[in-house]
Amino acid sequence: QVQLVESGGGLVQAGGSLRLSCAASGRTFSGYTMGWFRQAPGKEREFVAAIRWDSVSTYYADSVKGRFTISRDNAKNTVYLQMNTLKPEDTAVYYCAASARWIPSVVAHIQEYNYRGQGTQVTVSS
Repeated sequence: QVQLVESGGGLVQAGGSLRLSCAASGRTFSGYTMGWFRQAPGKEREFVAAIRWDSVSTYYADSVKGRFTISRDNAKNTVYLQMNTLKPEDTAVYYCAASARWIPSVVAHIQEYNYRGQGTQVTVSS
């Protein structure tokens, strides 16, 4: 079992930055692929970014590529999402998730992930 707790959300103006954190406990964090997803009101949950267990590979949604950066610190059992140049359309609840596999063709699918956190709200004002 892996427990995930997100933090770092808040209210920011368009063009601003936030860094989200996801702290993991339980099973060995370093062996898991970690992903970030988000869900805006009235919309389906969507993939944001993912990082392989060894940080060698990362993968981003086109909508955040060049603005968001995913990283991890296995010594601290934490994965991060640095979000720059935020836009109002980035407003959503952001969730982290853990997967026991790294398969590039399905890493963006929430069904691939075994564990999910409760989420943190990010609101970007125009």
